[in-house]
Amino acid sequence: MKHQETAQQIVKSVGGVSNVNSVYHCVTRLRFDLKDNNKADQAALKKLDMVMGTNISGEQFQVIIGNDVPKVFDEMVKEFPALKQSAEGGKQEGEKKQNVILKIFETIAGVFAPMLPAITAAGILKGLLALFVTLGWMSAGTDTYRILSAIGDGVFYFLPILISFSAARKFGSNPFISVGLGAALMYPDMGVLLSSGNPVHFIGIPVTAVSYGSSVIPILLAVWLLSYVEKAVDRIITPSLKLLLVPLISLLVMVPVTLIAIGPLGTLIGDGLSGGINWLLTEGGLFSGIILGGAMALIIMTGMHYALVPVIISNLATLGFDKFLPLTYISNMGQAGATMGVFLRAKDKKLKSVALSTSVTALMGVTEPAMYGVNMKYKKPFIAAMIGSAAGGGFALAFGVKAYALAGNGGIPGLPGLVGQTFWYALGGMGIAFVIAAAVTVMLGFKEDADDAELISASIAPPAAPAPAAVPEEAASATADDTAYAPMTGRAVPLKEVNDPTFGDELMGKGIAFVPSVGELVSPISGTVMNVFKTKHAMVIRSATGMELLIHVGINTVKLRGQYFEAHVQTGDQVEAGDKLLTFDLEQITQNYDITTAMVITNTADYKQILPLKLGEVGFGEPVLKAEL
Repeated sequence: MKHQETAQQIVKSVGGVSNVNSVYHCVTRLRFDLKDNNKADQAALKKLDMVMGTNISGEQFQVIIGNDVPKVFDEMVKEFPALKQSAEGGKQEGEKKQNVILKIFETIAGVFAPMLPAITAAGILKGLLALFVTLGWMSAGTDTYRILSAIGDGVFYFLPILISFSAARKFGSNPFISVGLGAALMYPDMGVLLSSGNPVHFIGIPVTAVSYGSSVIPILLAVWLLSYVEKAVDRIITPSLKLLLVPLISLLVMVPVTLIAIGPLGTLIGDGLSGGINWLLTEGGLFSGIILGGAMALIIMTGMHYALVPVIISNLATLGFDKFLPLTYISNMGQAGATMGVFLRAKDKKLKSVALSTSVTALMGVTEPAMYGVNMKYKKPFIAAMIGSAAGGGFALAFGVKAYALAGNGGIPGLPGLVGQTFWYALGGMGIAFVIAAAVTVMLGFKEDADDAELISASIAPPAAPAPAAVPEEAASATADDTAYAPMTGRAVPLKEVNDPTFGDELMGKGIAFVPSVGELVSPISGTVMNVFKTKHAMVIRSATGMELLIHVGINTVKLRGQYFEAHVQTGDQVEAGDKLLTFDLEQITQNYDITTAMVITNTADYKQILPLKLGEVGFGEPVLKAEL
């Protein structure tokens, strides 16, 4: 349900279906081609829990989501079928003229993004096999190794067939006719014929000997041309014969044309691109590493790296390694290092906490929270990240670092993709990027803004409850069993159902949650109000027996900065169970926020066990939580 609601809100915020020419997704982002980017409400998008940020690259409008982007995209095209057609290559009226280079990048991305799960799985397996052999856990000649190798290598060898299916969806041709085209090129006897060394002719026309195994560019061009041939044939064939003749004529035309013209041309283009880029990466060494490493974050932000996807995959399939991929790992380490520098330099505790958590996330290969949430916001850390990445990239290419598999993750989990002869140099480049980015961030500094820090924190995790300074040290632990009563009318649910890991994973402590039906919060215990957050969306109360309760109304509602909330108590007030603490405009808040309210015992460690007493429909004052010493 969460993905469906997010999808609906995203479409609404980009100006509705009528404003969308096309949309597809990559690993972390929805990439829109909008008729008018000015109609997109970026502020509304950034308020959505699952949206990390937005970005405009050229004319492309990007909504950054993270690992859940496929689920959001699936819900989007399910809810709005017109968007599915645009994602598969269809066009809508009013589609604006687009930059040719950007269109090529988008096309390549649209073809390869759906294939990434298969390519990633194969790449990880190949990396693990290389690691197992290196460590002596497996021998390369065993039956088990050969079977596992077939799983990993098969995807890359039969890459033209995978590409033909995905490209057909992008170009609007019949995917099964396209697969038939790819299968004909990969047919075993075709390979024997073209590799025999003897002249090959088709009806007297010479056929150039080309190996199509693991190739990329030839099949892309072939399926693109097939989409036009298929439509042309479809227009001239009578309806009663379409099923029989359109596929037959399309294949009879396209397979020979591919063998005679497109295949050699595509191979020439592919070899030229691979050769030129590989020459730059190999011969440019230190200089190329500095330039590409430093610019990698910008390359990824603009989507230009998708133009290199065919080259990367071709290198892995034919050479067994690629020199561009390590730079993506190094760039991620630069972003992680910069946010670590923010953590070291920042004075605001909330910003320090956010910077540390996003640094760890970037180390794990997910850089959007670090890049967009922290580094770009404060600017100088982003520059520091580029400097660190340039240094790491220069080191890596100076020592010829290679990636041996497409692991699908440019962080620590993706390290198996780098296992090989240059592995230690790869780690060195990553370490240099991290350390230098952190050091430069600390040296350059940045201007802190407390309000900005609070908003950044809200987009990643709810704020932690501040320590109640007014509590005497000797009274800091619980002294008796305690019971908390329902602070609102609505539905009580287990804490794990809160859609935020800070509460759902019980990082703040054990407790219970509520979905309110009335916009009023009352005190669940008798005691002292230790803290009323200045944004009024959360409070900390301590009972006379020492139980400390944090009540947090809604997810990310800190962004409202107190709007729609009215506090009826102040820090230091004494309250009885049932006293009114807060009222809030339930209707207004639920338009943009999840109103699920968490109530947690922050001093959970003081108790032997904490038990929910009632789930389901509850009313004010019903016992819902018991803490036992």
